[in-house]
Amino acid sequence: MSQDNPRLSKSNYQGNPKPVLLVTDAVVIIVGIVVGAGIFRTPALVAINTGSWELFVSVWILGGLVSLIGALCYAELSTTFPNTGGDYHFLMRAFGRGFGFLFAWARMSIIQTGSIALLAYIVGDYIAQLQSVGSYSSAIYAGLVVVLLTFINILGVKSGTQTQKLLVGVQFIGLFLLMLSGFLISPSESVLAEIPMDSSSSPRTIGLAMVFALLTFGGWNEAGYISAELKKGSRKMVAVLITSILIITGIYLLINLAFLKVLGIDGLASSQAPAIDLMRATAGEIGVVFIGILVAIAALTSANATIFTGARTNYALGRDFHFFSILSKWNTKTSSPINAFIIQGLVALLLIIIGATTRDGFESMVEFTAPVFWFFFLAIGIALFVLRIKEPLAKRPFKVPLYPITPIVFCLVCAYLLYSSLVYTGIGALVGVGVLALGMILFFFIRKQETRKRSILK
Repeated sequence: MSQDNPRLSKSNYQGNPKPVLLVTDAVVIIVGIVVGAGIFRTPALVAINTGSWELFVSVWILGGLVSLIGALCYAELSTTFPNTGGDYHFLMRAFGRGFGFLFAWARMSIIQTGSIALLAYIVGDYIAQLQSVGSYSSAIYAGLVVVLLTFINILGVKSGTQTQKLLVGVQFIGLFLLMLSGFLISPSESVLAEIPMDSSSSPRTIGLAMVFALLTFGGWNEAGYISAELKKGSRKMVAVLITSILIITGIYLLINLAFLKVLGIDGLASSQAPAIDLMRATAGEIGVVFIGILVAIAALTSANATIFTGARTNYALGRDFHFFSILSKWNTKTSSPINAFIIQGLVALLLIIIGATTRDGFESMVEFTAPVFWFFFLAIGIALFVLRIKEPLAKRPFKVPLYPITPIVFCLVCAYLLYSSLVYTGIGALVGVGVLALGMILFFFIRKQETRKRSILK
């Protein structure tokens, strides 16, 4: 069977993605997506729910291990069925056009655009502290970030990846200086007023710690969307995924060890901003300004990579469904889906406007995206089993080791995080689920239109 949707022909869309990305390009994109602003927020939450440095470090190691297990599952899917649609393509092959459409709709209206808005808000929050332009400063700056990065990516794949390399380079220099400060500079004892806390932990609190740690590891699955654009073929995706996860885990462990050295487990748990407290303790107020700039750069890095990969699903949606055909235009000169970028940017701007009317734009976007994200992550794990059964003769350059244990573990983790995201989030989660339900109604309308057209042609 062809690795493209058998319903499609080249006449259905304009242009095709070309293999122009190097392995290093792909690794930079994935690392840039994952190592964002989350590592500056979640360590304190993990510390609260562990209570000892041994458990704290163990949770981050386990987070890397779970991510590696998930990456192995993705490696089988992306090497067997390389496609610009990534998860969308896997889900469509496994569960049919309806489920594939639902995912693409969710990614365009909730998951990817919500993540872009969330990351843009982080940049906006920090810039607003330096230069306020009114009560909606964060939203205004967030909107400008989306417009600027979307424009850069529309210019072409080279422009997008070069911007990503520059941002990741600056970000890594900043992270290195942060770790260096933590390990080499003696902290001022009077900076933090440590709050005594109960060091005991329970399975429930350790489970919550894993939720926050895995949230920080999130984003490596974006590799699936660039599998068809690798210069040396999709087989290299295994190396991309494993290398990315190992680099990310190493960075997270070093940063968290620096936090522990300076703040201790109690000081880390009582901190609202661990990176700021670390830099204030080791470098004074100049360090605080530095870390603010670093957090903004980290968020910009993730936002740019998220915009880059997100438009690929929109392109695939337009390619497969005539109703969204406007998204299927692929500019072969710049190797970019221009209309998909524009629509994605407009939806992200709409979410930023909605977020500006709530108590906190960042929290609203987290609530809005989390349940839907983990639902489809679980579906991807199940899809691996389904495709093994449906397409047993498909050539699999890489097979997930220890099958079926490895994907079962992945599915169980996703199911737990889906449950947690529904239980521990507010009304934003219900809004996200509502938008997903709207996508189901839209698909039935599209299918009815297609049926009517086929009956007329007959």
